Amino acid sequence: MTVNVEIDGEIAIVTIENPPVNALSGAVRERLLTLVELLDGDANIRAVVLTGAGRLFVAGADIVEFDRPPEPPFLPEVIARIEAAAKPWIAAIRGAALGGGLELALGCRFRVATANARFALPEINLGIIPGAGGTQRLPRVVGVAEAARIVAENYTPVGAEALRLGLVDTLMEEPLVPGAVSFARAALGRALPPRSLNRGVSAPASDVWAEAEGRVVADAKGATAPLQALQALRHGIDYGAEAGLALERKTFLALRSTEEAAALRHLFFAERAALRPADMRLQSPRSVETVGVVGGGTMGSGIAAALLNGGLSVVLIEQDEEGVFRARSTLAKLFESSRRRGLFGAGGDASGWMDRLETTIGYGTVERCELVIEAVFEDLAVKRAVFAELGRVCRPGTVLATNTSYIDPRLIAEGLLGPERFLGLHFFSPAHVMKLLEIIPTPQTAPDVLATGYDLARRLGKVPVRSGICDGFIGNRILRRYRTEAEVLVRAGVGIAAVDAAMRAFGFAMGPFEMQDMAGLDIAFLYREAARSRGEPVPDMPGDLLVRVGRKGQKSGGGWYDYIDGNRRPIRSPEAERIIAPLVGAKKEMAGEEIVARLMTAMADEGRTILDEGIVASAADIDLVEVHGYGFPRRRGGPMFQASRQDMTITRTL
Repeated sequence: MTVNVEIDGEIAIVTIENPPVNALSGAVRERLLTLVELLDGDANIRAVVLTGAGRLFVAGADIVEFDRPPEPPFLPEVIARIEAAAKPWIAAIRGAALGGGLELALGCRFRVATANARFALPEINLGIIPGAGGTQRLPRVVGVAEAARIVAENYTPVGAEALRLGLVDTLMEEPLVPGAVSFARAALGRALPPRSLNRGVSAPASDVWAEAEGRVVADAKGATAPLQALQALRHGIDYGAEAGLALERKTFLALRSTEEAAALRHLFFAERAALRPADMRLQSPRSVETVGVVGGGTMGSGIAAALLNGGLSVVLIEQDEEGVFRARSTLAKLFESSRRRGLFGAGGDASGWMDRLETTIGYGTVERCELVIEAVFEDLAVKRAVFAELGRVCRPGTVLATNTSYIDPRLIAEGLLGPERFLGLHFFSPAHVMKLLEIIPTPQTAPDVLATGYDLARRLGKVPVRSGICDGFIGNRILRRYRTEAEVLVRAGVGIAAVDAAMRAFGFAMGPFEMQDMAGLDIAFLYREAARSRGEPVPDMPGDLLVRVGRKGQKSGGGWYDYIDGNRRPIRSPEAERIIAPLVGAKKEMAGEEIVARLMTAMADEGRTILDEGIVASAADIDLVEVHGYGFPRRRGGPMFQASRQDMTITRTL
């Protein structure tokens, strides 16, 4: 049964039991609608307590249904009927009331909750807006300004803050349901409050709307749903609840069928699957509380910061006092940055962040670490030397990981004592911010060691993607193809700035040439030079000509663009154009859409090759890598999603 009923005297207890998240599926909606009628008609029942089974109330609608036409009974109809019930309904909330779950709670006459209960309308993260009255009931309960933050800005009040806002009537300790039943009996002796939709609401000052709209547009990064959610809310304030409900529902139904919404649903399911691959669900990880990080440079310090943010203790290993001082200074700055940005996770204690950091010269204290991550520069001999020491000093059960970006982990681990405890953990810079973690097992990696990599990703709030072994793994291999195709366009006469502008318009924060200037052109150049030294037929590229005359990007004052000291804004460079001219054809105009199509095709083609080679398990994993590691616009879903949509369009045309 998806919805159960118990009777406690004159109080009915309705429990939604639809694991794992008590989603409001069609069967749940139908049962709720039936129960409202039955309980209204039962003279022995005076009030209804509505709760969710397990650790949460309701986490929203059944997202699977979004790929089908809406199925009756519709959630707005169910909530409106509960709100109009002759017997007051009391929502008893533990864990979370998200999306349709919060809308359902708003349809109840009262809301009681545990102190850790959280409330959100996260529909904008799926490219839609609340579609069952959330934009209209919420401002009439908590006020317009706070409702705008929840509806359009991902604000999630918890416990005491929800009580302060008036979103809940009281907080309770467990056991929640008996407390809610007692609350219901007491409430029956008092005058009932107005139904949520009937409460008065005052229009705010015009600057409230302007400020909210400014924040929403700035944070949306091109997404359409946040601003439309705010507009629906405002429409109901300006023209009344009924008009607001009508616009909300119309907007919801229009958005759910857009490519943007489909892309965001695609990523939602991919992210959920990535955390628990099928072959890891029954595999327990090794226990890890203290992690060693070898190397305190930019990457090593970022990895240490990510670990500290996740509540772990860190031993950071450097080779001299200067390295220790530099690493501690870097981490102090990262600590302050994390504090300002609110990046301390549930396991992270801001006050104890630096207290959990130990820096040391040499490997003397690494023996007490359960996991050690090597983060030195990309040199096979140096990495092998690190693991030779780690294999000698660490306990046999210590997990050993390399953060290599390109080098075959099997070569790094050659001769290592206990190769079954070794794997690749490829973080992305800045490691304390970027969410992607490529996990690269070797053929010898033990299942519980692989599970430890996934568990670490979970604890750090990162998205894990398993990669097979190849040059550049998943992300850097596709990045190389993307950059190469961009240079092919330039060789064909397309302007550097035109390529960058097209990709920014598509949704990237930077175009490929702006990104190369920021990261350094010499990285790709050295890769090509190494291939040439091995006798591989790698033709000269325009970027090679720039590096050979010292133009390596922002760090040298110029690359594809020129830069003024202290300013990262790219400026068109006649000098760069002169240098690459021998490899560039006659000037060619190309529409932005065609530029995007060329680069998307290149990325997707490389992705298909990676899939064919068995380097990655699914196309969705490739999209996760691109979105979380390389700045691919989330609302576009990833290169493989884009390719699938294009394939669908071609099929329909045929």
